[in-house]
Amino acid sequence: MIQYIKNLLRSPAYLLAAAVALLCISLQYAGLDDFLRFERSAIDQGHWWLLLTGNFVHLGQSHLWMNMAGYFLVVALVWSHFSARVWLLIILFASLVVGVGLWRFNPEVGAYVGFSGTLHGLILAGCLADLRTYPKSAAILLTLVIAKLAWEQFAGPLPGSESTAGGSVVVDSHLYGAIGGAIMGSIVLLFGHLRLTTAKT
Repeated sequence: MIQYIKNLLRSPAYLLAAAVALLCISLQYAGLDDFLRFERSAIDQGHWWLLLTGNFVHLGQSHLWMNMAGYFLVVALVWSHFSARVWLLIILFASLVVGVGLWRFNPEVGAYVGFSGTLHGLILAGCLADLRTYPKSAAILLTLVIAKLAWEQFAGPLPGSESTAGGSVVVDSHLYGAIGGAIMGSIVLLFGHLRLTTAKT
């Protein structure tokens, strides 16, 4: 067990996972959420970085740790499928899709914080990669995530999620993040497949 943990600590992908978690935790306890959150009026004035940074700050500690619990689960389940570079690309792309999606298609959302949209992107990308090695379990997990997204679109947030988060849940952020993760995960997997096929010919 100790050797396994040591191996994880040497892995760039898992070091990235830890760095992202520490970033979210540090930003929360540093009280920077008001400065880094998605704020429509500020974005309209040219503060474009808020499209990205809003995904890494939270409403409060309960919101933070709820997302971190989901994040640790994603890391445990699917993190071994991609390199640190690919995961970083997926994180950034899914986060930007969340920010741009809310800014472009949800004018009623004036402010937004939270890692949950990005989290849905990570699990979608991981599930797509997992289909190659564990097709049955990956398909089940993928179906559950899609069913959750469909529920949120037609019936609203899952029962209890808003009370746990300590505020309103913007379910469209989950959809945008999932789309972003699915797109980038598919591109990476397709590119890797094409490169492997070319190498064999």
